[in-house]
Amino acid sequence: MNSQVQQIPIENDKNIQLYIKREDLIHPFISGNKYRKLKYNLLEAKRLKKDTILTFGGAFSNHIAAMAYAARINGLKAIGVIRGEELQGEINVNSTLKFAQENGMSFHFVTREDYRNKTSQYFQDELKNRFGDFYLIPEGGTNHQAVKGCEEILNSKDAQYDYICTCVGTGGTISGLINASKKYQKILGFPALKGHFLSEEIAKFANNENWQLINDYHFGGYAKINTSLVTFINAFKLKYDIPLDPIYTGKMLFGIMDMIKLGKFESDSKILIIHTGGIQGIEGMNQRLKAKSMPLIYV
Repeated sequence: MNSQVQQIPIENDKNIQLYIKREDLIHPFISGNKYRKLKYNLLEAKRLKKDTILTFGGAFSNHIAAMAYAARINGLKAIGVIRGEELQGEINVNSTLKFAQENGMSFHFVTREDYRNKTSQYFQDELKNRFGDFYLIPEGGTNHQAVKGCEEILNSKDAQYDYICTCVGTGGTISGLINASKKYQKILGFPALKGHFLSEEIAKFANNENWQLINDYHFGGYAKINTSLVTFINAFKLKYDIPLDPIYTGKMLFGIMDMIKLGKFESDSKILIIHTGGIQGIEGMNQRLKAKSMPLIYV
């Protein structure tokens, strides 16, 4: 499945051309990179004759929302291991969790301390004792099946671009883009969280070395946001009629526009931006912004 590409007209004195691949429009509920990441995981679960999917996520998780819907339409049960015990009493006011529950997902809430152990054998054995046999998909959906799906984001027409930019959460999307890219292309990843551990994760899946992480635009860490980012997201929506989410794509576009102003791209560069979706998380973020008396994000 190929998604549409549209140009973002920008004024600059270096003839830089900006384009965005609208992966967010692939599916209304399994949009962007989640559609790609889940495609082969669901096929693998069915091949193994598993009837239950278990996965992980937090309060605004795009992955949790997409997984719940995808499992339901594929006739599978879904279990979400959710970071933060306090969220157990907030399902009806948390739009992401409410959507997931309405699509049949059951939840297992754990403390943030326990959640850090989610990849340990002990923790996963406990989950098997509690829930029985299941097909496990990691947090964010990243594994070899997910990377295989994300390799399909690019097609032959995308060989014209000098740069391909994507936001980075768990590393699956950028790994797929790296593997599918041409060697002369540069893949730029914009992490949504602090820390340099992502390079090691990406290296586990990536076959080429034509990539770089830009660590200057995480705004303090995962789900951290300020008024300048909200203002940018709203201005971008008004000018181009393209919604951006505050956790991933908003930070990436902020970074790309800033890098163009700072002269970080060569003259005549053609840049392709991957819109990875995540719009469902805006409602939940707006609840937090309202509580802090900050401006809201346009939907």
